[in-house]
Order: sequence, then structure tokens, then C-alpha cells
Amino acid sequence: MSGIILYWVRRDFRLGDNPGLTAAAESGCTVIPVFILDEVADNHGACPRWRLGLGAEAFGEALRDIGSRLIFRRGRALDTLRDLIGETGATAVWWSRLYDPDSIARDKAVKSALGEDGIEARSFAGHIMFEPWEVETKTGAFYKVYTPFWKSVKDRDVPAPLPAVKELAAPGTWPASDDPADWNLARAMRRGAEIVRPHLNIGEAAASGRLAQFTGSKIADYASARDIPGITGTSRLSENLTHGEISPRSCWHAGLRALQEGKPGAETFLKELVWREFAYHLVYHTPHITSGNWREEWDAFPWNEDERRAEVKAWKEGRTGIRFVDAAMRELYVTGYMHNRARMIVASYLTKHLMCHWKIGLDWFADCLIDWDPASNAMGWQWSAGSGPDATPYFRVFNPVSQLDKFDSDRAYADRWIAEGKSNPAPEALSYFDAVPKSWALSPDADYPAPVVTAEEGRARALDAYQNRGF
Repeated sequence: MSGIILYWVRRDFRLGDNPGLTAAAESGCTVIPVFILDEVADNHGACPRWRLGLGAEAFGEALRDIGSRLIFRRGRALDTLRDLIGETGATAVWWSRLYDPDSIARDKAVKSALGEDGIEARSFAGHIMFEPWEVETKTGAFYKVYTPFWKSVKDRDVPAPLPAVKELAAPGTWPASDDPADWNLARAMRRGAEIVRPHLNIGEAAASGRLAQFTGSKIADYASARDIPGITGTSRLSENLTHGEISPRSCWHAGLRALQEGKPGAETFLKELVWREFAYHLVYHTPHITSGNWREEWDAFPWNEDERRAEVKAWKEGRTGIRFVDAAMRELYVTGYMHNRARMIVASYLTKHLMCHWKIGLDWFADCLIDWDPASNAMGWQWSAGSGPDATPYFRVFNPVSQLDKFDSDRAYADRWIAEGKSNPAPEALSYFDAVPKSWALSPDADYPAPVVTAEEGRARALDAYQNRGF
């Protein structure tokens, strides 16, 4: 080939194991990487949009190190790409596929319009390991339950990661670029950006280091340690996977090597990677999972949908009086991250003890998480609520008090995040009050609240509602 390719960077902020970027580098064409804060990305919640921008800036630095650069633009994707085609004379636009309904709708429209313009529009795999249309049941249907999905893919050949791109043919003249600092994506974070920033792990090098450290020293105990929120027993790679700062294939092969070395937690880690795959499998085949009950019979369930209620406010502020829930919600606000066991507890408490619609929680996470992922977030919330595929049964209502006793028996997690009533609170617990909006009027000197709904009361109320609805 000859000519100019616009390589449209989205959630693939890496040089290594990036099939689309590798193909562009090997094409013989001039390659102009471009990141667009478009109608999909600009509609993300405050923390995900800010983190996306930081990831893009870090990738721009990586491209500079190999003699290329990243062009930043803001605007509607199709309009911006057409502008760049006009400015550069590009004959092709390539990108890595995404699978959520908003991205699919955007990409189909772009591909169709560019085709009519005579521009080659080509997409590549890379964000997940198994394309959703390539994993089928024996009858040709898609999987609706995780365990059969896992059995179907666990022994499949996953190609080895591609080597890092070392060079991209640069144009004689680069098109103009926005300065992403002018976008001020931290503005929506308000004063929380300064608090969350030290907890971020940005860029491909940081992600690779995180994977190496995990597989080298922590993966052996992962099966049990991942449930203990007071220790660092998980990989924390969700932040990097969602931004494509590391590929799932790289994680998979690192996990396989650990398994072959006899590290017992490695299989559990591989299963968690496939949970991510399963979420994308579902969001592709049943896109309504991101916005409505996956199980239609739940449409008539009497969830509260009023976010103004005092219980919802207490849940968001980490002031429910239930220590596991409150510690988790504060961890989220300070770090942009929440431990996975804690995610299940806060989701169960909101949807079952407080009888609130899972979409309230889904939207809050979509505004606050640094590892926000449209597929995993939707599946996780619907799993917890009982309305989704492979869901926790309606009668399983996590007891947040006994769960704290079981998984945080020494209260390391609760004490790290809750300041009230402590003569010498942990620094992280105090930083929560620096991060939250001043309008919340919260103080570490206040009394710790009584439960808005006790574990016993909430369970009884939830079971009564389920049984009255015939579940």
C-alpha cells in the first residue's frame, strides 16, 4: 500500500500487541494517529472522561518516543475525521473495535459514510480476546451463562502478543492538534481530581509493570486474597485493560505462564479475564443490558427510582451506617477504584436492602470509576440486582455486617476509610473529606451515623418484595 492512514485511537493506548496499529505500521503507508474526544467519549462520566484523557496524553508521549505523535481533536467523530482527511489527503481510516452499543452505532455510521466518500474504513480486533460472533453454543446461539462460556473458551488458542510497534512512517507536515490541557477534563472532577490523581496507574509501561509484579509475587494466593479488601490481593489491571494500556492477550499469557509454574491462583485469574470477555459477549448480543433489565420479568419489580431520597444520598456519601458499604463508597471517591468484593456488597445493599433500581448505582459508578467499562459495569450491577444473566439468585441478599466480619475481620479496610469516631484517623479516611463536594457538608468530627436500613430489616423487606412478585 501507499498513501496516508488516519489511525483513530480509542481505547487502545499501547504500542505492544495492538493489531490495528501493527498493521498500519507494516502497511508501507504514512500513519497519522488521532484521538478524538467525540460524541461517545465526551458523554462519559466525570472520572472516566478525565482518566481517558490522561491515558491519551500518556500514549501521545509514547508515540513521540518512536518519532510519531498523537493528534488531539474534539468534535463529532465523522465530522472530525472528514476534516482530517481533507487536511491530510488520507485515503484510509483504521481503528480497533469496541463492542458497546454507543460505540457500535457511532462506528457503523462512520464506516458507512466514509465508504460513500471513497475512504477505506477498517476495524481490527484487540480490545477482547474472542470476537463475540466467534463463540457459539452447539446450536449456534450465544452463551447466556458464564460456566459453559468458560468451558468453551478456556482451551482455545489465544495468539501470542504482538511485539511493540517501533516506528510509524510520519507525514512531511503534521495536521494541527488541540492541546488536551485546554479541554480541562479535570473540571468536572472538581477538587476530587487532586485527591484521586496519586492513585492512578497510567500508561503502557505502568500497566506492564503492574502485571509483572502481580504474576511474580501475588498471583499464587489470588484465589483467596482477592476477597480481602484490606490487602492488595488483586491485579488492579482493570484500570489499564479498560483503556487498552495492556492487552487481554498479554494478561492471558502471563496467567498461563504462572499456571504452568504451579501457582494455584493463576486459574482463578484466567477465569476473571474470561468474565470480562463474557461481559462483552453479552453486551454485543444483548445491548439492552446497558440500559434495561436483561430479564424482562424484572420490568415490573417495584424498585425505587428516585435518586433524591435520603437513603440514596446516604449511600452515595458513604453515610449509610453500614461500615462495609461506607468504607467502599469512600474508597471509590478517594481513589476512583473499589475492591471487587466491596462492589458486590454496595450493589446488593443498594438494590436489595434499600430497594433502589440498579441503574442508580450503574450511573454513579459510571461517573466515579477510573476503570469504568460499559460491559463489566452493566453485567456487574445486573448480576447483583438479580435482573441480569448468570445473576445472583433473588434470595441471596449479602449481609454487609457478616461479610465485613468474614472478609475484614481485623477491620483494616473499614479503619482505612472511615474517620468518624477515631482519635487518629488514617490519612486515606481524612482525604475523603477533602475530595467530596463542599455542598455535602461532611466532617470527620461528626458522629458516625446509625444504619439507614439494618442488615436484618433490609433482607426481610427485600425477600417480602420478591415473594409478593412471584419470584
